[in-house]
Amino acid sequence: MRLHIVNPNTTAAMTAKIAAAARAVALPDTLIDARQPTMGPVSIEGFYDEAFAVPGMLGCIRDADRDGADAHIIACFDDTGLDAARAIAKAPVIGIGEAAFHMASLIAVRFSVVTTLGVSIVPIEHNLRKYGLAERCARVRAAEVPVLALEERNADALGKISSEITAAIREDRTEAIVLGCAGMADLAGELATKHGLPVVDGVAAAVPLAEALVRLGLTTSRLGPYAAPRAKTYSGPFGGFQP
Repeated sequence: MRLHIVNPNTTAAMTAKIAAAARAVALPDTLIDARQPTMGPVSIEGFYDEAFAVPGMLGCIRDADRDGADAHIIACFDDTGLDAARAIAKAPVIGIGEAAFHMASLIAVRFSVVTTLGVSIVPIEHNLRKYGLAERCARVRAAEVPVLALEERNADALGKISSEITAAIREDRTEAIVLGCAGMADLAGELATKHGLPVVDGVAAAVPLAEALVRLGLTTSRLGPYAAPRAKTYSGPFGGFQP
């Protein structure tokens, strides 16, 4: 089985971290193909960055589809471009945010999300409502840590994330934590041990879900909004892009 994991930003170190987290939980016969676009922002922090990340990310999805990917995983917690990707990809597509929310809902009545910056709170809350899981989430919290600070294994950044988990346990009465950034993929085990509750990383959650879809032979429904886009001409810098 070949799983394509796309990091929608252009930071290679984060792509490597994501790939390592995926390989750690993948089945022995699963090949992890991790990619990133050559165009777009170095990190995704809010709506503006998301808009610039989508075209390059869709290009990676298109190319991996042509290379025989059995499923795709979008490794941005905001599930950047997820609906568009499902419309163009032949293989099923999973976003790590949606995967993490569903996993948390299976092991806890109430979970809290700890993300990077406050600008990401509203997009995550929007997705929780969209997925029908808003009532299961006690609160979306921001540690006010820039995404790229996570690449430095910064002690101050880790301390801020840990402090938010402590506050979530005390104030939210949360039973599980969802880490709200792919850049936190290497922190889940350490934080779970420190705080004594389940900590869900979206990358690790998405891989077995993608494997299950492939093994069950389930693909994206084309009856509705995920129908393949009609062929047309695209002008400007994306003129050569075709699904």
